Amino acid sequence: MRILNFGSLNIDFVYDVNHFVRGGETLSSMKLEKFCGGKGLNQSLALARAGANVYHAGCVGADGEMLIDTLKNGGVNCNLIETINEVSGHAIIQVDKNGENCILLYGGANNSITVEQIDKVLGNFGKGDYILLQNEINNLDIIIDRASQLGLKIVLNPSPISDNLKKLPLNKISYFLLNEIEGKELTDKEDPDEILKELRSKYPESIIVLTLGSKGAIYDDGSKRCSHGIYDVDVVDTTAAGDTFTGYFIHEITSGTKPEDALEMAAKAAALAVSRMGASPSIPMRKEVLEAQLRLKNNGKG
Repeated sequence: MRILNFGSLNIDFVYDVNHFVRGGETLSSMKLEKFCGGKGLNQSLALARAGANVYHAGCVGADGEMLIDTLKNGGVNCNLIETINEVSGHAIIQVDKNGENCILLYGGANNSITVEQIDKVLGNFGKGDYILLQNEINNLDIIIDRASQLGLKIVLNPSPISDNLKKLPLNKISYFLLNEIEGKELTDKEDPDEILKELRSKYPESIIVLTLGSKGAIYDDGSKRCSHGIYDVDVVDTTAAGDTFTGYFIHEITSGTKPEDALEMAAKAAALAVSRMGASPSIPMRKEVLEAQLRLKNNGKG
């Protein structure tokens, strides 16, 4: 099973602050750290660390060598990443004393994906392969159309949320992995059951995984629904929690794992990630997840 992640590659500048900067305020940071990140890169690393055969496609600038090296060292195939005459994408991340974060993104090379590159990349894949997408690169509509024509199963993590998402051919998506904020934007509903009902009505052929923060996550494929709670850990940094969950869940599902067990594995991996600092460095290895002895904080399987 091959998984193509056509996604973003960012350099993350992480600032340790007492609270998030307010309008008109100048705030001193207690610490600055530099990490490799981007939802695309994070999810590729999560897939690889979970044990998946993952290929990453995207663009970096001349300053992006560290991004490619990080993926290669993590076991990701990087032959489909192009280096172009543009600055690499980057993020300014504030992490407060409670471990919560807010993020300012600049797309850079991530917004320079061409149709020619898309056709070249997708020409290496075919029916039965999976493609993972987020909302941090351009030309998503073309990628989705081309991937659908080739018979790839399309997994969409519609993050970060933006107006262009509703214009995409979402009826071609095989899996939606989204949180309740993204679910609300796509459905105009707030209650999780209503979000799932609306998504099921709009995209009856799609499988939906809705994450609910402290309330865990729900899987719904139209005939089966199951849920799993979160694990009780000390939260240090939530930056890559969602990406870790996504990567681990996709690997488990593509490996034939039952949905309820895939949710459990992904929840454990995400719990380990939030207990560590940084984005990509916080993503655990599969062995760590399998050996972790964690206690459910809220409800368990359902």
